[in-house]
Amino acid sequence: MSYNQGVSWSWLTDNPFARLARRPPRANAPTFAVARWVFLRLVGLTYLIAFLSLGSQILGLIGSRGILPAQPLLDAASTQLGPARYWWLPTLCWFSASDAVLRGLCLAGAGVSALLLLDVAPAWCALIAWALYLSLATVCREFLSYQWDALLLEMGFLAIFFSPLRLSPRLGGDAPERPLARRLLWWLLFRLMVSSGVVKLASGDPTWRHLTALTYHYETQPLPTWIGWYAHQLPHAFHLLSCVLMVVIELAVPWLILGSSRVRTGACAALIGFQVLIAATGNYGFFNLITMALCLLLLDDAAWPRALRERFRRPIPAAASTSRWPRWVMGPVATVLLGVSAVQMGSLLGLQYLCPAPLVGLVVALQPWQVVNSYGLFAVMTTSRPEIVVEGSDDGTTWHAYAFPYKPGDLRRRPAFVAPHQPRLDWQMWFAALGTYREAPWFLRFCEQLLRGSPDVLALLADNPFPRHPPRYIRATRYDYHFTDLATKRAEGAWWRRSPTGLYCPVLSLRER
Repeated sequence: MSYNQGVSWSWLTDNPFARLARRPPRANAPTFAVARWVFLRLVGLTYLIAFLSLGSQILGLIGSRGILPAQPLLDAASTQLGPARYWWLPTLCWFSASDAVLRGLCLAGAGVSALLLLDVAPAWCALIAWALYLSLATVCREFLSYQWDALLLEMGFLAIFFSPLRLSPRLGGDAPERPLARRLLWWLLFRLMVSSGVVKLASGDPTWRHLTALTYHYETQPLPTWIGWYAHQLPHAFHLLSCVLMVVIELAVPWLILGSSRVRTGACAALIGFQVLIAATGNYGFFNLITMALCLLLLDDAAWPRALRERFRRPIPAAASTSRWPRWVMGPVATVLLGVSAVQMGSLLGLQYLCPAPLVGLVVALQPWQVVNSYGLFAVMTTSRPEIVVEGSDDGTTWHAYAFPYKPGDLRRRPAFVAPHQPRLDWQMWFAALGTYREAPWFLRFCEQLLRGSPDVLALLADNPFPRHPPRYIRATRYDYHFTDLATKRAEGAWWRRSPTGLYCPVLSLRER
């Protein structure tokens, strides 16, 4: 029996979302030509940064001599999942996961991103860039499991339908985008901000309840900047006020997206200002860049400088209407994405019991493709800062520490600005320190590769204390790190102070002692 028998598919083009996509724009409706052009250039720039950043680390992370090689994952999935593996692990690495292919995917992604940045075939470049980044995110596992990776994939997927279907660059003269495509991106920004506020209040964490979270945040975040050090020194009252302001921005400001042009401009300014403050005090990869790109979509053409918007007032040729995605594509896409995202928001608000079972099944089925994701940073604030110091030894008596490029180690090294590049291993070390080595299986693999002297893994570090041969032993000691105060900083030049709390894992060796 065919499941298609007697089924009418007219709902794909005859539903509220599809009818909204077909609705013609009002004569005095605001246009968003400038914001659209700027947004797509920022999407291209973000993809370019993401591919180049990952490309410099890919072999050490998942290469054949890396921490978590991709090929064993694919081999295990092939055995356990059979043909379903192509759906549950969507990646071009099924053809090959060799070191050359992994680097080639990063280089190809950078090339396509550059074309998108230059406005060449924007829709098709956005599609290819999304497919390449999804392929890498799938096989990189926890190394590409951050919320900005998910946000880039979801925003990048929506950017495909927001882009004009043309090949050559053009400054102005494009037919307006489907309003529904822009509203899907507004909805993404709304979900991102509101979810971040809701998870903090819903977690029951006492630091958010008592508005003391920011007294810890600057010191305990994964990779603080030197400005974050100074922010930590500010009075307690300032941190309380900042916490209130942050909750207002995350929970109240997003509702202004529904307002008039002037109201949306105010919302854009508030949200971008919030992202600037985050970027000044901590390194969060390309998160701030893509969030600000979404914010700029709130500005219609009247909000931009006159000299700029005049450049986009070119006559729209009759053929330009074909550069928009057809309604029969936008209707079904919007229906699925809005339905799935509504389920996720309902679950966040504790209303999952109201979600129809078929929609819940669709949410599960689409998870591997990351076209709709859940968000919410720092639901529970970390109130201490454990750090792992990895050391090697030839005799088990004299130990030499491995230096990481950006995570705290040397007490006198100033916290640096590294974003929008993200050092993936440094970030994972922060998460590993919060738990045990048994909860971070990749960590033992990392130590094993140090014992083998893997050049690809060593390239992820700032310094190798064993340049001639690998050490015989590896150990990991956990320390409790704190920012110094102003007096100590002036007297000793130290940004950090620390105290040991014991071994993180047993002493490791590849040979018998």
